[in-house]
Amino acid sequence: MANILVVGPHPDDQELGMGGTVAKLAAQGHAVTLLDMTNGEPTPHGTVEKRAAEAAEAARLLSPPDGSNPVRRVLLGGTGLPNRSVQHTLEARHLVAGVIRATQAQIVFVPYPQDAHPDHRAVTRIVEDARFDAKLTKISMPGDEGKPPIYPKWLIYYFATHLRIVPTPSFLIDTTGFEEQKLRSILAYESQFVTNEANRRVVEWVTAAGRFMGSRIGTAAAEPFWTPEPIGLSGLEGLV
Repeated sequence: MANILVVGPHPDDQELGMGGTVAKLAAQGHAVTLLDMTNGEPTPHGTVEKRAAEAAEAARLLSPPDGSNPVRRVLLGGTGLPNRSVQHTLEARHLVAGVIRATQAQIVFVPYPQDAHPDHRAVTRIVEDARFDAKLTKISMPGDEGKPPIYPKWLIYYFATHLRIVPTPSFLIDTTGFEEQKLRSILAYESQFVTNEANRRVVEWVTAAGRFMGSRIGTAAAEPFWTPEPIGLSGLEGLV
């Protein structure tokens, strides 16, 4: 089983981009940690306390229903970076490197690098560099819990963009059977997708996108991912 870190600029980005995959990985027994880089506030209908409660509930809903392998969720540094003004700094890189070490992440998921939202672009750049920082010897990282340096073998990009792009993924993960968990985890963010009428259609779009991606590989649902690095296969058993 792998240690997996899924980084989101704001609470709900992970659920929108790869909620089905998170639920599937947790069900398979992998140790999944969701890292929120900001608390997501301010927003028109949210509060810091409300967003924190919604994020915790979303993680619970993505966990196996029997409670056997809960999805863990952490906020960077305990308070997060400033929402709407995330900057690529050495301090931010080292905070993320500390989380990578603390979780001993072997696989890290980050947002697709092309995005209209400055926070998304900054977060992706921070994590890309933190992957390198996490392996540095003879230096501690904030929040690393005394864990040793590690270099995550895979850095994979998920699509949760603010651009009207059609994803061109490197691969798709079949999320059949996990559609309902993903939907419920998104709706857990009531302040964003229920109370806020302007965002209600986002839920429809995400659900439709999942069905479309599934149709490309002959399944009921799927989620797209991109990577500039080759991914090796030990065989053809996992192909759908």
